[in-house]
Amino acid sequence: MSPRRGTRRLRLSDPHRRVRFGLAVVLTVLTIIGGRLVQLQGLDGMKYAAAAEELRLTRLDLPAARGQILDRDGNALAYSVEARAIFADPGMIVAPGRTALALAPLLATSADALMGELTADGRFVYLARGLDPAGAQAIMDLQLAGIGELVEQRREYPAEWTAAQVVGFVGQDDTGLAGIEDQYDDVLTGTPGQLVYEQGRFGLPIPAATHSLEEAVPGSDVQLTLDQDLQFTLEQALAVANENAGVSSAQAVVLDVATGQVLAMGGSPGYNAADPGGVRGDQLANPTVSHVIEPGSVNKMITFAGALEEGLITPETELTVPDNIAVSDIVINDAWGHAPIHFTATGILGKSSNVGTVMLAQQLGNARLEEYLRRFGLGTATGIELPAESNGILLPHEEWSGSQAGTIPFGQGVSMTVLQMASMFQAVANDGVLVPPRIVDQVIGPDGTVIDQPGSEPRRVLEPDTSADLRYMLESVTNEGGTAPLARIDGYRVAGKTGTAQRPNPECRCYAGGGYWATFAGFAPADDPRYVIAISVEQPGGSGGGGVIAAPVFTSIMSFALGDNGVAPTGTPSPEFRLTTDED
Repeated sequence: MSPRRGTRRLRLSDPHRRVRFGLAVVLTVLTIIGGRLVQLQGLDGMKYAAAAEELRLTRLDLPAARGQILDRDGNALAYSVEARAIFADPGMIVAPGRTALALAPLLATSADALMGELTADGRFVYLARGLDPAGAQAIMDLQLAGIGELVEQRREYPAEWTAAQVVGFVGQDDTGLAGIEDQYDDVLTGTPGQLVYEQGRFGLPIPAATHSLEEAVPGSDVQLTLDQDLQFTLEQALAVANENAGVSSAQAVVLDVATGQVLAMGGSPGYNAADPGGVRGDQLANPTVSHVIEPGSVNKMITFAGALEEGLITPETELTVPDNIAVSDIVINDAWGHAPIHFTATGILGKSSNVGTVMLAQQLGNARLEEYLRRFGLGTATGIELPAESNGILLPHEEWSGSQAGTIPFGQGVSMTVLQMASMFQAVANDGVLVPPRIVDQVIGPDGTVIDQPGSEPRRVLEPDTSADLRYMLESVTNEGGTAPLARIDGYRVAGKTGTAQRPNPECRCYAGGGYWATFAGFAPADDPRYVIAISVEQPGGSGGGGVIAAPVFTSIMSFALGDNGVAPTGTPSPEFRLTTDED
């Protein structure tokens, strides 16, 4: 049966099918894109907004001012000021020659010297540091491509040479490298702050945009026990001593008898803390705590202290002393030839007889002598608040050679620092109580909080009566017949002890040709002690004794200390000293 005529079937042409398919594809793609936009703008929008903001954020470190170092009266020995560092980004410098010519006069250098920095590899190089802000601004006003500035701190040392070995100095990164700057670096260093802001075109902050400020916290101040005027006087006196022929260096320490506080200390030659570059490394240390010396006859004080404390002698004990004595494989002589002398114990100390001292040491014995040496601090660091302190050198008595048993009683074969020497005499001046020396009085926080710095506990090394007898005997040294008349001070009674020790020769590791150390340690007023001073003068090419070379330095420093601090003479006359029975 054939289909009915007139009936038609509707069929889509091929072009229509392609249109519908394309439309479906487009709708699918739009759906995907729309979903992605919903994800980006809705779900991930906060994340991308934060990332965009982060790209606009600038974080600027704010340097913290380093704390001051002050003397006992609050005078600044070191402080920090705001400064600028100028740097270059060589990758951004398009005309290094013109840039160098523009910068050279403002940086006080030559264009040739700058060219090496401006054309260096890398993206950062310092051109100058520690500039005044005004000088740095003059450079930035040039608007040179690739040149920038950083805020930093510059350390100032207004006293320059004075107390430099105590105060020390800092490096370019403001870190302490010597002295108090090193020892108290953590205390002096502050906490940096930070400024965070959004920047727009040309690096300018965007108003009302993200902004936060964390203020920098300055470091704490460190107040020392030093007296700046006395410190200056000490250094001037040492410089004068250093000018003597054959002298290579000189050292001194001043202690307050009652407190053990260091009022002044240092060595010559010294250095300028504001410009330590070019100074030999060994001159950057504080020699009074780092360098050891053989004290010579200054050490006799301890031998006599032991003999007095043990009841072996009194100041009037009589001994017949020849001019030499054999000890093991050596013969020990007095500094002058003489027939046997009928000395009192006071006379042996006042005249500084090596032979008489050895005779007393033999009665005391090596073990007890070592005990007293250690009581006075030999062989142990004092614990002062300064870096690189030496213990000194004192072997156990079991290790002493036969010759050392003879020489240690008068200060040869044992080594100490000048600070240890001063501390020994502080104990005698203080009725037998040794107060460990200290140089930091207090730390002052950025908020003004004061933290006192306690020292070590005092310890008794001699009974008061022993100390009184020993002070009497030491006063004979500066009076008629003693070895240190040049240590006298008009109107005041002075006690002390001279010393002259052979200095080892580094070339032969022996004493021959090594020169000498001239030493003196003493206190005044002798009948009411206020200050102790220890002196050492090194003479590789000289041979002056302690009474000639070191005693005048003592007199110069002590005279100022007494006068400047208003210490009046006690008015009591010196006693008469019986040095020999031959005078009867």
